[in-house]
Order: sequence, then structure tokens, then C-alpha cells
Amino acid sequence: MVIGVLSDSHDRLPETRAAVTLLLRHGAKALIHCGDLTGQDVVDCLVGEVPAYFVFGNNDWDRDGLARYAADLGVTCLGTHGVIDLGGRKIGVAHGDVLRLLTELEHTPDLRYLLSGHTHVSDDESDGLLRRVNPGALHRTRQKSVCTIDLAADAVRFHLL
Repeated sequence: MVIGVLSDSHDRLPETRAAVTLLLRHGAKALIHCGDLTGQDVVDCLVGEVPAYFVFGNNDWDRDGLARYAADLGVTCLGTHGVIDLGGRKIGVAHGDVLRLLTELEHTPDLRYLLSGHTHVSDDESDGLLRRVNPGALHRTRQKSVCTIDLAADAVRFHLL
């Protein structure tokens, strides 16, 4: 199973639409947004043919409104952080601005991936069986990027917009 990961949209709708299209074109069967959507219009971009999930970032001010809006559209809001089981893998998701949440997720039994954003810098590092991935950002960065993860092959691929 291939998942598409994006983060730090900051209400940049053309970039978010382009990112979702790119991820789907590369075979994503689920979308995960690592926070800083900042508005309901970004949630609209996640709605479509595959399941979508997101966490809150430090710039997501109307959290109750975003969560309600997402639920009405069938997009799953994980709150500040959460664990998703996709393709037989446990995937932790947090924005990355609160170290305590990342540490908590790292201690989840059988966690294979820890996805986060916040830094606006793409990154992929492994620590034993745990792989930490930051897809980069769609705003305030020289290179706008997202990534796909092939869970079966344990392969991360970054894509530039």
C-alpha cells in the first residue's frame, strides 16, 4: 500500500490541490496531512477517492471547527496526534511542534513510521525499526515537497511541486 504525506499547507490552496493530485498520481491509497492546514478549504482538498487523515499544527487555531467540518466530509481528524493502522503497519502522526507528543508516539508498541511536519524541511531517518519521515512543506520553503511511502517495500519517495 502506498500512502501520500503532506504538511504545512498554511491555507495555500493551489499548492495543496497540486500536492494531492501528485500524490494520487503516484498511487497513494490514503492521504495523511501532518498539520498546519489553517483553514477548512484545505480539508476540502483532502476529500476524494481515498481515506484522508490529519493532525492539528500550531497554526490551526479553530480546532473544533476544523474537526467538525472534517467529520462532516468523512476526513479523519486525529487531534494533536494519533496512530493509524494502514497496510498492516502502525503509523504515528503529530505535527512536530510538541516534543512530548513525538516521544509518546515513539513508545507505541510496533510503531513503524512516525510522520511529522512543522520544520518545513523534508527528512527521512531510521532508528532500528522506526522510520521518522517529514514530507517537507507547501509554504515558506524554497522547495515545496510531499512524499509517498510504499509500506510493503518500506520505500520513501519525495516529490517536488
